[in-house]
Amino acid sequence: MCIYTYTNRYDLLCLEGLVRGLQVFKEKLEAPRYKRVSPADGGEPQRLVITEETASVRPHAVAAVLRNITFTQERYESFIELQEKLHQNICRKRTLVAIGTHDLDTISGPFTYTAKPPGEIRFKPLNQSKEYTATELMSLYKTDSHLRHYLHIIENEPLYPIIYDSNGIVLSMPPIINGDHSKISLNTKNIFIECTATDLTKAKTTLDMVVTMFSEYCEEPFTTETLSGDFINKRVGINESAESIAQLLTRMCLRSEVSGEGDLIQVEIPPTRADVIHACDIMEDAAIAYGFNNIVRSTPRTYTIANQLPLNKLTELLRQDLAAAGFTEALTFALCSEEDIADKLRKNIAETRAVHISNPKTTEFQVARTCLLPGLLKTLAANRKMPLPLKLLEISDVVLKDETKDVGARNNRRLCAVYYNKSPGFEVIHGLLDRVMQLLDVKPGRNQGYHIQAAEDSTFFPGRCAEIFSCGKSIGHLGVLHPDVISRFELTMPCSAIDIDIEPFL
Repeated sequence: MCIYTYTNRYDLLCLEGLVRGLQVFKEKLEAPRYKRVSPADGGEPQRLVITEETASVRPHAVAAVLRNITFTQERYESFIELQEKLHQNICRKRTLVAIGTHDLDTISGPFTYTAKPPGEIRFKPLNQSKEYTATELMSLYKTDSHLRHYLHIIENEPLYPIIYDSNGIVLSMPPIINGDHSKISLNTKNIFIECTATDLTKAKTTLDMVVTMFSEYCEEPFTTETLSGDFINKRVGINESAESIAQLLTRMCLRSEVSGEGDLIQVEIPPTRADVIHACDIMEDAAIAYGFNNIVRSTPRTYTIANQLPLNKLTELLRQDLAAAGFTEALTFALCSEEDIADKLRKNIAETRAVHISNPKTTEFQVARTCLLPGLLKTLAANRKMPLPLKLLEISDVVLKDETKDVGARNNRRLCAVYYNKSPGFEVIHGLLDRVMQLLDVKPGRNQGYHIQAAEDSTFFPGRCAEIFSCGKSIGHLGVLHPDVISRFELTMPCSAIDIDIEPFL
């Protein structure tokens, strides 16, 4: 039998959570109610102290303790498997979160999460027989089929994250490996769980999943929102009583009851349901429990006719006619490097109004493109062996900073074309401009039509650049590219280009 689970239902990634969810759904088991408890001996809760050194490499950490747990071989294997599934899913291969589990009876708190130079870190890693420095470990695991995939996360950092107990014993060097001293086994009774992260929300969700899934094996097993039954009925398209809806939600592990105030339903959101962030998520669960196939089909009360956005319609029409003019359409990345839109085009990055990515993963994707030209020139460079001439076209969006918008930026639909040959082909690009204006039904002229006039732009060859005006407003440039621009994009022959804004023609 194949069982489908939602990608955001992390509580269904292990057998325990899946079986529990099915039993609650079939009303053979009550939805568990989770609670946090203090140490049975009345002592202080364990503490994980985070030092400021971690801010530069992996700034967040959360921790919890599972006490009096009973492992069997099956439970133990499921516990390890859940961690690995979370690592591959919400943790994004440990880049966002790394989980460490330790036998609490072999270590003593408070625990310290800090960062040190790799040469100063020394401990015996999991399943190894001797101690290594962190530098030696990185070399050791370069050939490890499992761990080598995670080395890149910290190997180029000046400081490596590390967790110690109060006696200086190393618990783990996240996100790579745990220490051998505190490894868990079938005989482990109390587990210390730590999650280090670059994303605090993901860390809390991950910790909740590990703790709640296996709290049922502890000696003492196992956020409230209010909404109306009418809210769910209208949006799902059903007609159920508040009591019936509360029962549906309870079957989805969202313990619910009618509050007594009209048809208001009080819903408890357990820590296992990190996917519930809005009333609409509760509505969705009610629909799932009711059964989508059981919802009666009905004609919408509001009759609407879908229509293509005018800008997209204009874009599609231009694409067809310009392709007929002999230009091949390209589709390039919306993100590029700072160098592509600045240095390579002989521009200053501060003057480009570019939207910068706060944490780019590669140098190729640092900013949102402010013009289409770099993408086409890179496409030319990748197709230099094709027969000449190369005529490329792209009609797509660029992103520009705009303080008047609520998000601080706006999309702008532009048309860009390049002609690459042994001769510059300025007349070809000029002819393309005339054809575009003909298609847009814009006549030549200085007032209500279009015209070009000489201009200077550092991207273009001096004296071979023109600014394009339509109805008195500048809409772009055309001309022969500067030799420096051509060489910086690894091209060897002359190239002419046109770049215009097509939104004013709507």
